[in-house]
Amino acid sequence: MGENMRLANKYIFILLSGLFIIPLATFANTVTLVTGERSPYISQTQLEYGYAFQVVKQAFKREGYQLNVAFYPWSRAVALASQGKYDGLMPLYDSEFDDSQLIMSDGFPGGQIGLLKKRDESGPTLNRSVSQQFDDLTGKTVAQIRGSHLLAELDLNSSIRLINVGQGLQALDMLFSDRVDFMLTDKYTAAFLMLSSRPNYIGQLEFLEPPLAHKSFHVGFLKSSPRSENLSRVFNNGLAKLVEDGTLISIQEQYGLRPKPNRDDEKIHLTVGTLKNSDMTIMRSHISEFETLHPDIKIDWRVMDETVLRRRLLTDQALSDGQFDVMTIGNYEVPIWAKNGWLHKLDKLSDSYDINDIFPSVRDALSYDSDLYALPFYVESIMTYYRKDLLAKKNLVMPIEPSFSDIERLASELHNPEKGTYGICLRGKADWGENTSIITSFANAFGGRWFDNNWHPQLDSLAWKKAVTFYRDILKNYGPPSASKNGYHENLQLFASGRCALWIDATVAAGYLFNPELSEVSNSVGFTSSPKQVLTSSWLWSWSLAISQLSKHKLAAQKFIEWATSKAYIQHVGEINRWTSVPPGTRFSTYHSKEYQKAAPFSDFVYQAIQRASSENAVSQLVPYNSIQYVSIPEFVSIGAQVGQYMAKMLEGKLSVSDALKYSQQTTQQQMESAGYFDE
Repeated sequence: MGENMRLANKYIFILLSGLFIIPLATFANTVTLVTGERSPYISQTQLEYGYAFQVVKQAFKREGYQLNVAFYPWSRAVALASQGKYDGLMPLYDSEFDDSQLIMSDGFPGGQIGLLKKRDESGPTLNRSVSQQFDDLTGKTVAQIRGSHLLAELDLNSSIRLINVGQGLQALDMLFSDRVDFMLTDKYTAAFLMLSSRPNYIGQLEFLEPPLAHKSFHVGFLKSSPRSENLSRVFNNGLAKLVEDGTLISIQEQYGLRPKPNRDDEKIHLTVGTLKNSDMTIMRSHISEFETLHPDIKIDWRVMDETVLRRRLLTDQALSDGQFDVMTIGNYEVPIWAKNGWLHKLDKLSDSYDINDIFPSVRDALSYDSDLYALPFYVESIMTYYRKDLLAKKNLVMPIEPSFSDIERLASELHNPEKGTYGICLRGKADWGENTSIITSFANAFGGRWFDNNWHPQLDSLAWKKAVTFYRDILKNYGPPSASKNGYHENLQLFASGRCALWIDATVAAGYLFNPELSEVSNSVGFTSSPKQVLTSSWLWSWSLAISQLSKHKLAAQKFIEWATSKAYIQHVGEINRWTSVPPGTRFSTYHSKEYQKAAPFSDFVYQAIQRASSENAVSQLVPYNSIQYVSIPEFVSIGAQVGQYMAKMLEGKLSVSDALKYSQQTTQQQMESAGYFDE
């Protein structure tokens, strides 16, 4: 079944309307399927359980059916389905089961099957039939997962030395260590394995395009069930509707899986990967102005949730895929990706761009070896937002420099869930850029650090335990329900709708919260510094636009990123939208603007917070890294994501603080050992 089908070690029931299973007899129009981890297509750790889950859910929903899904390890899932305990199994390739067991539904886009190789090694001649390409592999060794049956032609080719292995990671390691010449794999599964377990392989392997096969996913309905034919027909009807009205493509795009369309016009089409937030929405609303200035250029947007975007853009680099011309990345990625040769150097900016208007600290953060590799769209630090009206009603005062104890005391006083207001909101969604970031900021403030000066993890320290205990307790006692599902975007909506009394998060949210067209509490928002313990919790992040080194349209891409980050763009947004809506934190001219100063009461506070944010004063002990709420090493994407999962499970009551930190320490130690940080 493949590597991802072996990753789950326990099951969890998932119901669309809650975290429990409604008995099948309760509703006639209920279908209950069993599945397992098949990242990135379906997983308990993916956004809303992943692309394949959403397709199946929406198809049944169109026909009035409710979907219940149980996650098990795949071997157990198959056994349970075979025993008739569920209506079927999903998602499946048609080659994984014979027709005697299951009725296979119509297919929907699944994996891209092909050969993975080391970047500096030659491969078969492409754009020919599969059998012709395999002729070029005579005498070569190809690793594949035992029993996967991804490509029948390979199984039947006796001239290729085929090595069957038990797990995808084993095949990946064999390829990287030159023990095999190629790995037969699903494109995005290979990328997931690198991102989650072998980040040091990223950028050193290449997936050969075009793929050898495009495989479809199916739902397999158990033939022995009297409902199977009807359920298959229901699903197929719903799926046809998703295809017809474009919903299927929208779901693909949501997860970064929409393929590049073939274009037959003469325009330069730039594919821009960006995140779904208000600032980027405003930019997209003005794109016709750029395209009018440059009639030969057309922008094709790929808009994703922040966590999905990070993974998808890194996947592009992991596979040397070249799907994106312009990438929205941060000051974590820029120096690492530039060092790896993944970004185009910006050494010929137009004179009108006025690079000296960009804050020097921001330019430095987006540079590598003194060369600039990205242009800042907006920059943020961290601050505490609070409801002035709620504090006034209780005769409470927010200190100018609150301590963590002050925050906890105020959250307890303001917590009023009966009236729909929670004491505090904090990021709880699992990812290195979500809950791990805010927890790291808190841990720094309590005197903690990720690593000592010899790269040994310090997550089991007393400072980390104090910080994580504070985080767990305050959200458990005074936070909204299901806090582990809430990231930046969700908490922004909660605060803007009056559901949170306190919120500690990025300064960029101020423009949204003070905008009466977007925020229900625009007249009652207060702000002050982030909380202090040993140190004041700090933060520095930029969302910036960079050009992929794999892009074939670098000149056009540079025209676009200059336009989107220019003084003229900021002025235009201020005049057309609102001055509170302009991208903050990048240019001196923004903060010298009388219009901005008048409209944005937070402008000077944010300016000072960004200027103060520095890795030099973010931690109280010596560290070998130069960053604040993340660690500036390639492995942190994987480490931070896994630690985020443990912290989310802790919020859900599935782990204690001690166990969450113990597992985080062990995982981090293993990753650092695997990456060679402790080699003699």
